[in-house]
Order: sequence, then structure tokens, then C-alpha cells
Amino acid sequence: MSLDAVLTRLDDQLPAAIERLQEVLRIPSISTDPAYKTHCEEAADWLVSDLQSIGIEAQKRKTPGHPMVVGHVDGPGPHLLFYGHYDVQPVDPLHLWNSDPFDPQVEETPQGRVIRARGASDDKGQLMTFVEACRAYKQVTGALPCKITFFFEGEEESGSPSLIPFMKENAEELSADLALICDTSMVSPGVPSIASQLRGMLKDEFTVHGPRIDLHSGHYGGPGLNPLREIARIIASFHDPETGRVAVEGFYEGVHEVPDELLRQWENCGFDEESYLNSVGYTQPHGEKGYSTLVQQWARPTLEINGLWGGYQGAGSKTVIPAEAHCKLTCRLVGDMDPDVLRTRIRAHVEERLSPDARVTWDTDLEGNKAAVMNIDRPEFEKARQALSGEWPNEAVFTGMGGSIPIAGYFKDILGLDSMLIGFAQDDDAIHSPNEKYNVESFHKGMRSWARVLDALGG
Repeated sequence: MSLDAVLTRLDDQLPAAIERLQEVLRIPSISTDPAYKTHCEEAADWLVSDLQSIGIEAQKRKTPGHPMVVGHVDGPGPHLLFYGHYDVQPVDPLHLWNSDPFDPQVEETPQGRVIRARGASDDKGQLMTFVEACRAYKQVTGALPCKITFFFEGEEESGSPSLIPFMKENAEELSADLALICDTSMVSPGVPSIASQLRGMLKDEFTVHGPRIDLHSGHYGGPGLNPLREIARIIASFHDPETGRVAVEGFYEGVHEVPDELLRQWENCGFDEESYLNSVGYTQPHGEKGYSTLVQQWARPTLEINGLWGGYQGAGSKTVIPAEAHCKLTCRLVGDMDPDVLRTRIRAHVEERLSPDARVTWDTDLEGNKAAVMNIDRPEFEKARQALSGEWPNEAVFTGMGGSIPIAGYFKDILGLDSMLIGFAQDDDAIHSPNEKYNVESFHKGMRSWARVLDALGG
């Protein structure tokens, strides 16, 4: 059977695959810092060359920012669009790294061998699992089982300013039957995961204004409206203290309950609630009552206060009533929640509760994006789930994700594509942090997993 030969090839070529990953990890492709612009170009060039070496027609495509890498290869099966990103986060604080973040090392740890470097998990290691699977499949069989378009971005870690214009300008070229994204993690060690839903995001920021200037609290304390007290009262009104539910009128419009079959998978996916909470110093969950920690994280919306400030911030005391108080908030969205409608409702909630002599102003340059809900009734999803189950010691599960991956929404809105999100990262990979790592097992079995998925989808 050709798949068995491909898997054997991946086993035999693991040392060479790790060397290739180390090569691209040595390139400091930090997208947010202009000082690293040439290194982002270098990373794009490296990927183009690597794709071309396995017979894929690949090009570096210019954008106003960092370049895209686009490659095409024909095949008999469905047309797949594979997305990854080659840019990485800054390495600060550098002194907390145990080794040079761009001198990748393979280290032995109590949990097994790991590849230590910036970008090892997010997202170069993940991206290369797919490339290596394609390399081995093509070397063994002479072709790939599916038609594939490769689409690698260089600005994911800096807001993707060039992404939407590029996708719109090249929509016909990027069109496919299904998008594949490898930028996610497994729900627990040994449990392969396909993300079936991603929470969306709404950001907002407001300032409560009181007196014209900061006031002496001896002269105006008592009769004067204090914006800090005002904003604290309003923020407290966002949630019901008994149930933890958001108390903004209409907040839950568009929220759906988790289907029973999906809930069964979540309940049996190996998630350890106690470890999840204890790892950050909690002893119990503090969210919406009536829902498990996992359901709260993946399938319930939130309203969180991310920043709150005003008045004197320096050393010692300054007895003032401040003229202003400020708040930053975000909402995680699920189901069919509309960020534009919700923004209007949150602002109305605040404005309706203002005291006389208080007024509010809002930031006008903040974005929002809807949740992404995948159509897991498509047969490709079950084929992929079974393929993953054949590689790992536990059955693969459809999961949710507490965070947001905007690219999945862009694929749906701009290209009309459903996305299948399969990743092999672990929660302790320290992405965006010092000493980022990617388990060698994640890399090795990730390659084998993609070979199985491609074979199943092309079968």
C-alpha cells in the first residue's frame, strides 16, 4: 500500500526533516519590526526554494508589506488550499531565553525531545509538517493525491494588513474546495483535534468624562462626580453577580447550545479542568454558571475588561478627583453573534447608565469579527477525523477554540471556503513567550498525520 510506504519514508527522513526545519528557524523573520524586513524576505525565498525542490510551482508575491508565498501542484483528488505563516513574534525579553532563540536546538526534556526556537511551534514547525508530508508522498508515489495550493503569509503576527487585499485581488487563483490550516493545538496530549468552531472578537474602548479638569478632592470631594467611581459602577453592571451572565440587553442573541454529539466528544477528550485552573493559580471556575469550563472556553461568549485606568498613577498620593477614567474591553463571540450589533448594544448599556454631568466618548478605530463555525457535516471532516485517529493513541475529536483565528473567517467571507483546522502544538509550547518549543513527536506524528489526511481526502 502506497500510504504505508509514505509513512515509512517519513520515519526514515525524520532527521533530514528536522534539519530543514532548523534551517528556516534560523531566519529571524519578525514581521512587526522593520529592522527584520530583509529576514522576512529571506524566509519567503527559503520556502519558495523548498517547495520548488519537490516539484511545486511556487513564487514569492510582493505586497505593500511582507511577501506572500503561493504554490500550486496538480493532483486527482479535491482541490485543497493549505495556509500557514512564516513570520514570528519578537523574542523579548531576551534574557529569559535559555539559548539563542534563532539557534534552534533539539533538547531532551522529561516530556521527551523538543525543538527549541522562536517559531518552532508558531508556526514554522506546524507549516513544515504539511510540506514534509507532501515531500514524502511525492517522492514515494511520484504525485500527490490531491490538487493543492500552498498559501504562506508573512504578516500574521503583525495584524495581516496585506492579507485581505491580496486575497481579494487573487481570489480566483486561491479558490479551492476546502482550506486547511495548521496553526492550532491538540486539546490534550495524544488526542488529535480538528477545530470545529472559533470564537470571534469585538474590541472597544471608552472614556468617561467628568469635570473640565482634575479637581482638588478637598474642595470638590462629596459634591463632585468622580469618573473613576462612575466607570466602576458601570463596569460592575456588565455582569449578573449571581450567575456570571453578561447583563447587556440582547447580548446572547445568536448564541446556540452545543449539540449533544459534539458535547459528548468534548466531555471525553481528556481535558483536565483542575490542571487547567491550577496552572494559573485558580482553585475553581469563575464564569457563567451552568456550563463546564470547556464549554465556557469554546462555546460561550464573554465580555472582559482588559484595561482600566484614570487619575494619579505616580508614587505617593495626589488628592485629586480625575477629569477622566478609561476602559478597554473585548468580547469573545460565538455562533451567529454580530459584532456590529453587539457594539451598539454595549454602548447603549453604558450611555443609559451615565449620571448627570458625566459623558462618554468611544474609540472609533477598533475592529470586530464574527465567530467561525465549520460545517463538520461535510464528509471530508469525518474522513480527516478517522485518518488522525489512525495515527494517534486516542480517537480524534472535533473541538472548539477559545481564541480567534481570523484567517478562517476571511476564507469563508472572501473565498467562500470552509476551513479544516488541524494542529499538533501543545499547550506548554510557550508560543509568543521565551523558550518556545515544538515537541519532536508533534513534528513527526504531525507529518504522518497529514500524509494520512491527504490520502483519505484523495481516496
